[in-house]
Amino acid sequence: MNTTVQIKKMSERDCGAVWELQKKCFSVPWSLESIREMFETEGYLNLTAWEDGVLAGYIGIKAVLDEADITNVAVHPDHRRQGIGKQLLEKLLRQAAAEGVCRIFLEVRTSNAAARALYEGAGFQIIDIRKNYYEKPKEDAYIMVWDFLMPDTAGET
Repeated sequence: MNTTVQIKKMSERDCGAVWELQKKCFSVPWSLESIREMFETEGYLNLTAWEDGVLAGYIGIKAVLDEADITNVAVHPDHRRQGIGKQLLEKLLRQAAAEGVCRIFLEVRTSNAAARALYEGAGFQIIDIRKNYYEKPKEDAYIMVWDFLMPDTAGET
């Protein structure tokens, strides 16, 4: 069955579903309270992907001025390998750039080849490594960066 994925800005009522998704996807998920706190803190932008009324994935950034960090990317195991992560990432990058974000950082497990391929396909580049960044299991992380090249405005009045 071919269904359409709807990507939209995360709402406060989505917090419980996002928390449940985190528990399925991460060995150390955020608490429900931490997810709710995003709505009380300036700079967060979170998108959700829905398929047939079910949360299939979400992505978020925390921006400060013109830089941001990707906080989480999660796609439900039953919805992986369908391009949902790519759709979420592409929409997030477009929206962040439209809001003046010029550079986005993220960390990714060194063993997560699929995620690295997704990020590299979107223009992220590895710039460093964080030793023992992840827990359960302990693992290094690559630090990756995406730069939005702002048009050259030199000489404009």
